[in-house]
Amino acid sequence: MADASQKVAHGLTRPSLTKREPAHPSYLAFGAEVPDAHSVSLDDIGIVDGEIWRQGQYWERFKRMRYEAPLHYTPDSFAGPFWSVTRYEDIMKIDIDHKRFSSSWEHGGIVLGEPVADFELPMFIAMDEPRHSEQRKTVQPAVAPNMLKEFEPIIRKRTQDLLDSLPVNEPFDWVDTVSIELTTMMLATLFDFPFEDRRKLTRWSDVSTNRDNPDICPGGEDQWRAELLECLSTFMTMFQDKQQQPIRNDLISLLAHGEKTRDMQPQELLGNIILLIVGGNDTTRNSMTGSVLGLNQFPEEYEKLKANPELIPNMVSEIIRWQTPLAFMRRTALEDVEMHGQTIKKGDQLAMWYASGNRDERFWDEDPNRIIIDRKQARNHLSFGFGIHRCVGNRLGELQLHILWEEILKRFEHIEVLDEPSLTSSPFVKGYTWMPVICHPKR
Repeated sequence: MADASQKVAHGLTRPSLTKREPAHPSYLAFGAEVPDAHSVSLDDIGIVDGEIWRQGQYWERFKRMRYEAPLHYTPDSFAGPFWSVTRYEDIMKIDIDHKRFSSSWEHGGIVLGEPVADFELPMFIAMDEPRHSEQRKTVQPAVAPNMLKEFEPIIRKRTQDLLDSLPVNEPFDWVDTVSIELTTMMLATLFDFPFEDRRKLTRWSDVSTNRDNPDICPGGEDQWRAELLECLSTFMTMFQDKQQQPIRNDLISLLAHGEKTRDMQPQELLGNIILLIVGGNDTTRNSMTGSVLGLNQFPEEYEKLKANPELIPNMVSEIIRWQTPLAFMRRTALEDVEMHGQTIKKGDQLAMWYASGNRDERFWDEDPNRIIIDRKQARNHLSFGFGIHRCVGNRLGELQLHILWEEILKRFEHIEVLDEPSLTSSPFVKGYTWMPVICHPKR
């Protein structure tokens, strides 16, 4: 990364953030120093404290939990009491055990805490069988292999045009200029959404997962509700219009004509729209940013990639493992379950920390904190989930990253990260809000 004098010379400043009250009385105030992971008791590890995530101070906490408390209980948090599952094998077992662990919105859904009263958002990822598979199958044609073949030239042309428009040897924000723009264009295509309004999709994605973040929703829950209702109004109009037209392969048309989805109530439509927006937006955009950051942090791997672009497919899997764009998924126990000498009681919520499992030294053969672009186990990452809830659009996300790096290597000798990126303060969406870079063209 650039030294301090270069940063000043480039005149690129970090965006200011709103000072905020902690989400829970025992949590850290905005900007407070995060105590070392080994200086606090396990009871006070505070893994869902937003300031821990904004400052990127979670890795040592996860490591300590994996070794000392692989099934860790938090009795009090803004999300209520919950269990943390941090080892790879334990996460895998729970993720595929949908008979004892529910993701259904009736049992609390896929994020920690209770749903907002009178504003529940049912979605197919937050459903158990058989409703989950019935609705999932409805949208699968939009990201089926034949559609990926149709999307590939579109994605490549957009990527080429965007990369060709970037300033060279001048600083800019990679997050907004590249990661958000490319993923939002793809979302607009998937939804057949008005292209000129595509940034609304990014906004709704950010709002949906940041109800209590004053940088996103300074108006709190009232603003959150209002913007999501705007999202619902927009998509309800599209949904009803699509029902009057012949079926096509965009997501809204498939939902509008699907036998199990065409009669959805408004809140269920909104829930599924939010799911598809977040799934298509946050995962890909944060991996796009994480790929540039990671290859700067491990320059020997960047050189390895330049020397052998055929490693791009494996590198993409390795980046998604290393980044882990969604840090956890929640499940709720449907019966008492024994694990590591403790009892998860029926009705307890637990977080499967994909971010921790993807760094579990017990599973990964080589140092899991490093990016190793030819890692043999790379495709075994947890980031897309396993079992019936495996991410429906995983191949599309991989395709976008694959094409991005093919086109980057054709144009740029190096993309240099100038400063530490700004991180999200969410323990759910693990990502970036700003990252200054300079593109150095090939000579």
